[in-house]
Amino acid sequence: MTDYGRGRGPEPWHPEDPLYGDQGWTGHQTQQGEVPYGGAPQQEYPQEPQYQQQYPQQYPEYGQQQYQQQQYQQQQYPDQQQYAAQQQAYAAQQQAYAQQQQAYAPQQAQPHPQQPVYDNQGWDTGQGQYAAAVQADPYVGADPYAQQSVSGYPGEAPDLYTTPEAYPPPQPPGRRHLEPEPAEEETEEPEGGFLAGGGRDGDDDGDEPGDGRGGRSKGGKQKKRSGMACLIAAVVIIGVVGGGGYYGYGYLKARFGAAEDFAGEGTDELVDVEIPKGALLGQMGRILKDAGVVASAQAFVDAANNNPKGKLIQPGTYPMNKKMSAAAAVALMIDPSKLNVITVTEGMRNTKVYDAIDKKLGKPAGTTKDIALREAKNLGLPAWAGNDPKLIDPLEGFLYPTRYDLGKDSTPESLLKEMVKNATAKYTELGVEGKAKELGLDNPLQVVTVASLVNAEGKNHDDFRKMSEVVYNRMKKTNDVTNQKIEFDSTYNYVKNQSEINFNLKEAQAFNNPYNTHFIKGLPVGPIGNPGLDALTATLNPDHGGWMFFVSVDGNTTTFTKTYDEHLKLVAEFQERQKQKNGG
Repeated sequence: MTDYGRGRGPEPWHPEDPLYGDQGWTGHQTQQGEVPYGGAPQQEYPQEPQYQQQYPQQYPEYGQQQYQQQQYQQQQYPDQQQYAAQQQAYAAQQQAYAQQQQAYAPQQAQPHPQQPVYDNQGWDTGQGQYAAAVQADPYVGADPYAQQSVSGYPGEAPDLYTTPEAYPPPQPPGRRHLEPEPAEEETEEPEGGFLAGGGRDGDDDGDEPGDGRGGRSKGGKQKKRSGMACLIAAVVIIGVVGGGGYYGYGYLKARFGAAEDFAGEGTDELVDVEIPKGALLGQMGRILKDAGVVASAQAFVDAANNNPKGKLIQPGTYPMNKKMSAAAAVALMIDPSKLNVITVTEGMRNTKVYDAIDKKLGKPAGTTKDIALREAKNLGLPAWAGNDPKLIDPLEGFLYPTRYDLGKDSTPESLLKEMVKNATAKYTELGVEGKAKELGLDNPLQVVTVASLVNAEGKNHDDFRKMSEVVYNRMKKTNDVTNQKIEFDSTYNYVKNQSEINFNLKEAQAFNNPYNTHFIKGLPVGPIGNPGLDALTATLNPDHGGWMFFVSVDGNTTTFTKTYDEHLKLVAEFQERQKQKNGG
């Protein structure tokens, strides 16, 4: 059960408590004469105070319970103290009235004393002893739940239930139940959603009756919807959905559809496309697309992956047609001849380099050679470069072997300067100047000259180291086999601007030229080509195996010997092989 001013939990039951039960729904003792349960008379307990005074030890739980209840009410509901004081005053007046009734009760005739009535647990219920008092109670039949007027009692505290701040009056036990909190009135959206406006005009103030779907808010005010707001919202949603669909379509097309591509070899409009070093296929495709060569980078990547040589595309400048198919673009770029570059190979002579520049730049034959010979001092040669007037080409040995990309601004001068710059930087890096004296050479130019001879006669790096050892041993003053002559055929061919293996040896030995090692002692006046990195490092670090001679019997393998007799045998084998090859 729930009492006003108490918690909502159930009351603990004590079987031995004869007074257990509803002790008045106000939280106080039920006053005499009241009928607390719907008008049905209930037995009075006029001696209840005496029982508490006479038998305090017999009913300790009751007193303790009443004390705890009062303490709990004072702590939990301090605002009801005034109400409690009022109830106590009223209870005191009722008690005085009860005492008057007790004094009057003995005067009534009692023909037979009433026997005590016991309940099923042996407790005296008091029904027989106090039945007469009930009949004489003037309050019997009165409404126990009506507000009792206390105006007849002087000094009574005012009724605080009449103030707006007061707690609501307590309810009788039979009517006690928790009232559910009023639920917030939910606004039901019309079937058409907020865009439809509930079928109402956007300017409707909601005063007209409707079907309950008018969209009222919590405070009882209807939500006002503006037609312009709904229109803007609709436009936003359509834009989001439309934009999402467009990008979604683009994503699906790019992810699963075929990449956009042109067809054919393209137009006649040419454009130079430069592919940087280290570029991957995706970057190449974007560069080509930006230049208008291919329709999409993905089409180029797909075509390159489908071509066996597609991943061998080299960096450089490619002259290409616009609007080419991706497959045609890949086919062009895997062809080295289509690449707009000049590649200086290891050991390549300057004359061939000049011809390649003229051809790539569309210049008349001999243009670059004339510029090289005329502007040699202005192209960046190092200070130790040869100034001997006997030099055929001062730039020989200084056009460093590597690939050079050609652009629209490329000129013979710009290319020659770049080549000389690269060679000078490499020689400085290798420490050519400091190594010259260690190797017994007169100047750094002779280091480059030895390297050019090694590169011209050798086949690979191992050959280069043995070849450099041959050069150094033949230059020694103790060489009495060749009399300090190097006798390399490559030097004679350089003078003759040829690359012949079979030539008249007697004519070569009689040909007086500062480059012809069959005629002169020691090194030629200058390099006979542009040595590569392998030849340069082999020159700086020879084999030291004591090699003096070499010959290539089959044209691919070079055999080295230390004595002249071994060399003559190899020469005889070589000549016999040449006769069989020529059918003689």
